[in-house]
Amino acid sequence: MLIYVCNSAHGFGHGSRTAAVLSELAARRPDWRLVLSTALPADFLKLAYGPVPIEHRPCHWDVGVIQADALGSDPSATLAALVDLEARLPALLEREARWLQTQAEPVLILADVPPAAALLAERINAPLVWLASFGWDAIYRPMGEAFRGWAEQAEALYRRGDRLIACPLAMPFDWNLPTARIGLTAGRPRHAPEQLRQRLDLPAERERCILVSFGGLGLASPRQLFERWPDQVFIGTEPTLAGLANGRCLPPDLRPLDLMPLCDRLITKPGYSSFCEAISQGLSLHVVHRDGFAEAAVLEAALQRSGRHRLLSQAQWHSGDWELDRRPVEPSGPLLDDQGALAAATLLEDWAGAWFPQAS
Repeated sequence: MLIYVCNSAHGFGHGSRTAAVLSELAARRPDWRLVLSTALPADFLKLAYGPVPIEHRPCHWDVGVIQADALGSDPSATLAALVDLEARLPALLEREARWLQTQAEPVLILADVPPAAALLAERINAPLVWLASFGWDAIYRPMGEAFRGWAEQAEALYRRGDRLIACPLAMPFDWNLPTARIGLTAGRPRHAPEQLRQRLDLPAERERCILVSFGGLGLASPRQLFERWPDQVFIGTEPTLAGLANGRCLPPDLRPLDLMPLCDRLITKPGYSSFCEAISQGLSLHVVHRDGFAEAAVLEAALQRSGRHRLLSQAQWHSGDWELDRRPVEPSGPLLDDQGALAAATLLEDWAGAWFPQAS
């Protein structure tokens, strides 16, 4: 059985979510081939998947939204990138369809969440499962009239899938597909916490350790803002942290998730996978508001229901007013199930068995 995954390279969150699901699937079905088709960088994939064996086919399936920085979007660049992608997709579809047709085994396509995966699935007559907390239709529609056609095209393609695995903290879906709803799709830390504590020289008090993560673009801040909080130790990828007494740079062989058992709070932007991982590891989230991306407001509202939090303005971030001296706000709703990755893997195994009885 070959699981061919079309994975968005819009940000690392899509890659982290898919990695959590495929890690569970590999544990259940080590005899299945996992092929990851994505433009995400190889170094990220190596870190995200760790010991899980995957085959990587570098493919650029979607654009998402081009970011001006970690907290803002660039609509003009996004439109230009969509036009460019439209011109390149036919050749990509032809190449990948031809390769898949040469593989002597049944194929199930999993997509998170490039709309063009529907065209590939139809070309090779393979079932298609979406794994999503939103579709690009819901992101493009609020971006104005220039994006209307792209939103409609994305929605039409999403409706041509076979199943939807709907993640929590999600935007509404209107795809008219059989839908299975799951819990948090968080991966698992891979290292012994005490060894990491010693390696990074972290204090024993978890409440003093603060993780800072704004995704692949990062969000640098002057060192004096971190120095406003001398009793805390900040761990992240920001270069500023390297020269601080209370700063630690995240080593390149570790994910933020690996440090979460040692930390009390995460400072971040609205991001699905960061929220999943932090909530599942019991961290409070201090979330800096993000503009120009419709999912951000939905995630902030979902966080208020589902996780301990404090919501920060961008002005607060840039001034150092990070509210680390204030108690987190407790969620207004019940705790979320944190076994979503396992649930998704189980669904994929069951559906593949129904579609391809000879491979089960």
